[in-house]
Formats: sequence, C-alpha cells, structure tokens
Amino acid sequence: MRNQKIPQRPIDAIIDQYDSFHQKPANRIINYICVPLIVFSVVGFVWSLPFPHLNFLGVYNVYLNWASFLIAFTIYYYQRLSPILSYIMLLLLFALTFGVIQLQAFDGKNGYLLPQFCIFVFVMANIGQFIGYRIEGKKPTFSDEFKFMLTGPVWLLSLVMKRFKIKY
Repeated sequence: MRNQKIPQRPIDAIIDQYDSFHQKPANRIINYICVPLIVFSVVGFVWSLPFPHLNFLGVYNVYLNWASFLIAFTIYYYQRLSPILSYIMLLLLFALTFGVIQLQAFDGKNGYLLPQFCIFVFVMANIGQFIGYRIEGKKPTFSDEFKFMLTGPVWLLSLVMKRFKIKY
C-alpha cells in the first residue's frame, strides 16, 4: 500500500498536457500575451453577435447575450475541474467583460468596431500562437487546439497560483 500511486486529478492532467506544448521560454512568453488576447477577442466577438431583445430585463437586457451563455458554460467546465480556479476565472471574466462593454460603449451606435477589432486581435494572437508552436517544435492536433482554447486561461492562472503556493 505504501507504493500506491495517487491518481492524477483531471485538472492536473489537462494543465500538464497544455504545459507540454509550452516548455521553451520564448513560447511561454508568447502565450502569456496571446492567451488573454484570444480570450478577450472570443468573448468580445460573441458579445457582439445579435441576441433577441427581452423586454422583461429592462435596462439589463444588454448584459444577457450569447457571451453570457459562453461564460456560463466555460465557468461550469472549470468548476467541474477545480472550483477555486473557476471562481477566480469568473472574476477575471467579469473584468474582461467590463473591457468589452467599454469598447462597445466607445463604438456607440455604429456597432462595427467591436466585432472587427475582436477578429483582428484573434487572428494576430493566433499567429503569435503558431509562431510559439514553431519555436517549440511541437504543434497540437486540430482537436487539441479547441480544447486548448479552454485550457490556456486556467494554465496561466495555475502558474500564478503555483507561484504563490496556492492550492487549486
């Protein structure tokens, strides 16, 4: 019984898999920049998609949209992996959403700036990611790329939490 190995938690397995594609310092730095930009651009673009107006929400109607559902799904996914990471990610996503709302308010009635800006940021950040994979010499499969879109933010957060010796 002494040599019995403790099973790895799913969150650790996912983070370890993501981490295995980000070993070289240059690639890690690229990801420190590109992952938050990708998250911002995805949330911002989805936020800009038309959503039906619901009269009963009144002035709060602007805060319920497709991005609200995306955020809810994402937080649920993170909560299943690590409640502590999900709570912190929720706070970070609230801050990020505030930035999206400010950008949308800056755009005013035109409505074109937010989606165009988000597409541009998404493309540029993904080019950065591909440069990072080129530096690393290891590229994930196409299906892993989609999974990594959800894993990248918690990977970054886990690095911060490990730095401060906070268990997640």
